[in-house]
Amino acid sequence: MQAIILAAGMGKRLGELTQNNTKCMVKVNGVTLIDRLMTQLSELSLKKIIIVIGYQGEKLRSYLGENYLNTKIEYIYNPIYDKTNNIYSLALAKESLQEDDSLLIESDLIFDDSLFRKIIDNPYPDITLVDKYESWMDGTMVTLDEENNIENFVSKKAFKYSDVHSYYKTVNIYKFSKEFSKHKYVPFLDAYCKALGHNEYYEQVLKVISRLDDTHLKALPLNGEKWYEIDDIQDLDIAETIFACDEDQLIKYQSRYGGYWRFPSLLDFCYLVNPYFPPKKMIEELKANFDILLTEYPSGMKINSLLAGKYFGIKSDYTCIGNGAAELIKSLMEKLDGKIGVIFPTFEEYPNRKKQEELVTYIPENHNFSYTAKDIMNYFAEKDIQTLLLINPDNPSGNFIPAEEVLELVEWTKKKNIRFIVDESFVDFSEGYPKNSLLHNKTLNDHSHLVVIKSISKSFGVPGLRLGILASSDKELITWMKKDISIWNINSFAEFYMQIFGKYEQDYSNACSKFITERKRFLSELQQIDFLRVIPSQANYFLCEIVKKYTSKELTRLLLKHYNILIKDCSTKSAFNSSNYIRIAIRDTNDNNTLINALKNFK
Repeated sequence: MQAIILAAGMGKRLGELTQNNTKCMVKVNGVTLIDRLMTQLSELSLKKIIIVIGYQGEKLRSYLGENYLNTKIEYIYNPIYDKTNNIYSLALAKESLQEDDSLLIESDLIFDDSLFRKIIDNPYPDITLVDKYESWMDGTMVTLDEENNIENFVSKKAFKYSDVHSYYKTVNIYKFSKEFSKHKYVPFLDAYCKALGHNEYYEQVLKVISRLDDTHLKALPLNGEKWYEIDDIQDLDIAETIFACDEDQLIKYQSRYGGYWRFPSLLDFCYLVNPYFPPKKMIEELKANFDILLTEYPSGMKINSLLAGKYFGIKSDYTCIGNGAAELIKSLMEKLDGKIGVIFPTFEEYPNRKKQEELVTYIPENHNFSYTAKDIMNYFAEKDIQTLLLINPDNPSGNFIPAEEVLELVEWTKKKNIRFIVDESFVDFSEGYPKNSLLHNKTLNDHSHLVVIKSISKSFGVPGLRLGILASSDKELITWMKKDISIWNINSFAEFYMQIFGKYEQDYSNACSKFITERKRFLSELQQIDFLRVIPSQANYFLCEIVKKYTSKELTRLLLKHYNILIKDCSTKSAFNSSNYIRIAIRDTNDNNTLINALKNFK
């Protein structure tokens, strides 16, 4: 067998990275694509490797030489690489293609080492690797019958998003027998080029061949193996994350702060959302209005404050809507003067916005990091603070203070002339949650020193919309916040979501009840893992101490490496003092069971 590599293209979309080099010389985590590919090929005992070069081809030839780890290399030059597509490059190699069984590979791929053996060891002589369609994929799609015969090659023009459930993407790794190349592919290749020219793609020839009754062209679907096609700098960034070494991969994922939809096989137990809301019908309503929401401006702050007030049943004068709670936190913390009392461990977006000397910290002296309203009042009674922050339930501990005790803190801070910030982003996950919120007109009206912040993203399961609310009867503060924040700080999709939410309030209530039931079940399962001490929680996550076998960093890395599961390593957070704590989000039953099974395998 031989290998044919197509490497003539210019790779313009990679910008400066291909200004003086061909695309396969781009490095992924310090290793060029061509070095990785040639190393993989060198393990197959091939007769030779044929590379079709063009743009900066002599540099590539000089770099590789005539042999690579004892495998002979031949070069074919495409002189009009800037005027043709890959069909011409392959046409230049058609004589070689008919001399032996061939692996055909495009040079801008990165993939698991196992893929070559997977395709070579398959008994079918003419076959292509394919993968189930995912949103990042572009290019040639195919449909398969029940026996994995290729029924059709789907062109970009014929592509329909309504049919993506039936699509597979070609990985651009093919195995052709000498007989297939000689009697089918090359004759059709010649005819296609003669009829339509050289500015086409070689897969279009396969499309024509696939319509023959006796093609016998098979597809071999992947089963979770990793691969990526690198066309631009974002592809490169994603590829460097997927193919990073164990230690670096975790860092690369964590540094993204979300956007994990780009990695469809990743199971995210790090970020915190409601797994049971929004309902399907609400999503369908959003989809039905997609066109107009995409093409029309959203309303300004005044109208969206009105919607937010309606959403939570409070006065619009008391509300300020944010592009996520994070936007509101940033603005609020910049407004506050003086020292602020903070309970650690906590959501560090708040204290990170202040100087260290402005923080007065309280760390509960118990293994569960639990505390009551009385504990808070006792600790801060003699402290010089102008603001007190309470996250309830707290993140990451899950500690929860019942509403009646929080109201005691409201009165206590009022008497001491301390501004009181309550972040209740997770309060809807608490038992008896309808009574646990402070978002009531009377509560706000009677306590102008009170500021309530709530992330709509977390409890309502719409983090992609970026919504949060700040509420207070302090008119000066609200006026300042609304001026500080951009007038169009939320988009039309988020605005429409708030507008229609009222129709789905019962669905939301049902979702929260369903979540509480699943949390109890998940807690029971986690408690069976002998190396975890699970701290009870009233939020949508559990703080767990790793008591043996692993460090928090090791367990986080191993779950990502072996199961593609991402959890939160809390060892670097304040108050843990590098102890081995992790935070596990609570997802739906299927996902939670996947994590449990992974942890049991470690056990």
